[in-house]
Amino acid sequence: MGTGSAGGGSSRPEPQPGGPPGGAGRAGRLAVLDGVRVLAAFAVLFYHYVVLASAWGEPPAGLFPTAHRFAVYGWLGVEIFFLVSGFVICMSAWGRGLGDFAVSRVSRLFPAYWAAVVFTSLVLFLWPEVRDIKKYSDVVVNLSMLQGGIGVPHIDDAYWTLFVELKFYVLFAVVVMRGVTYRNCVLFCGLWTLAGVVAPTADNGVLSFFAIPSSAPYFTAGIAFYLMRRFRPNAVLWALVGVQFLLAQHYVHDRMVSSLGRAATEQTPSWPAHVIILLGFALMAALALGALDGIRWRWLPHAGAVTYPLYLIHMMAGLTIIHHFREEVAPVPLALGVTACMLVLAWGIHRLVERPLGRVLSGSLRRGLRDIRVGSPGGPSLDRMPSQPAAPEAERIPAVSR
Repeated sequence: MGTGSAGGGSSRPEPQPGGPPGGAGRAGRLAVLDGVRVLAAFAVLFYHYVVLASAWGEPPAGLFPTAHRFAVYGWLGVEIFFLVSGFVICMSAWGRGLGDFAVSRVSRLFPAYWAAVVFTSLVLFLWPEVRDIKKYSDVVVNLSMLQGGIGVPHIDDAYWTLFVELKFYVLFAVVVMRGVTYRNCVLFCGLWTLAGVVAPTADNGVLSFFAIPSSAPYFTAGIAFYLMRRFRPNAVLWALVGVQFLLAQHYVHDRMVSSLGRAATEQTPSWPAHVIILLGFALMAALALGALDGIRWRWLPHAGAVTYPLYLIHMMAGLTIIHHFREEVAPVPLALGVTACMLVLAWGIHRLVERPLGRVLSGSLRRGLRDIRVGSPGGPSLDRMPSQPAAPEAERIPAVSR
């Protein structure tokens, strides 16, 4: 995820997005975003290891009586990821053309993902205890990240969120093509909100596919929060966030059913989930308003860089390892040990695969993009190609100095 400067109008330094993992030390990076990612990633991991019974062979509530009461809400980490994603994608797309936006997304997502698919597949081939792989072709299709659209099973159930992200990128690419400006972003948020409201009762497969009613409110709110930070808060942006918050609250019960099952949902209070969503929105609002800019802990960017590969490898591989050793190791040390193992593996994927392969992939795609732009190989360097022009003066909103 790169950065841009077009159409700013802000007097303070432009915040840097999460970016390719090598950019952890750049000035202006929003370390709090990395902190939010860390919390979300561990919430999801906590939920998978302490709530899902497939690894333990018995109800985990009996194994983790206290932790289980909190872990049942860990699925909300996905919603927080989507909230952060809306903020970061809007930030990283600013000042970029469509080709640059696509290159940044592909080079950011795929290197760690490819490594995770290979690693998880090897674990499931060696120890088909929690799940086996029915067809080798499923692994090949999963490498495309498009399996969710063609009915091929995910190698790891956690990958369903990646297809949701891809749909968001496709939709936001329309904004990038038109120019990422304040007006276009607000228009996009309004239209996507309308689509999400209409889709559940409309008999339109394409609309239902792209509206993503239960997830879109988080992406949309993230975009609105970024606009607040880049320009200034105003009634329109707060109204956008307010509507998304209400829509997100509406889908809490459905998400609990899909995550926990209907029987467990009926026995689990829903109010903590509503409160966690409120806290997530409040945290992003504080970030948007600059209230958390003083948090610059040096370890946060490094921890944040590991969250993506950790998310990709922790679920099916971790559950399989737990299942394999559950008779030899007590539950708490086993869960903690597998978590530590996944952290080390995630760091290795980040350093040995994600960073170097991301740079190679980005460079190769940029050269290919250059050839497309100039109409033949060997044309002018992409660095000398004109970037997206700044937003028209009418689009710019004066910043409020703080």
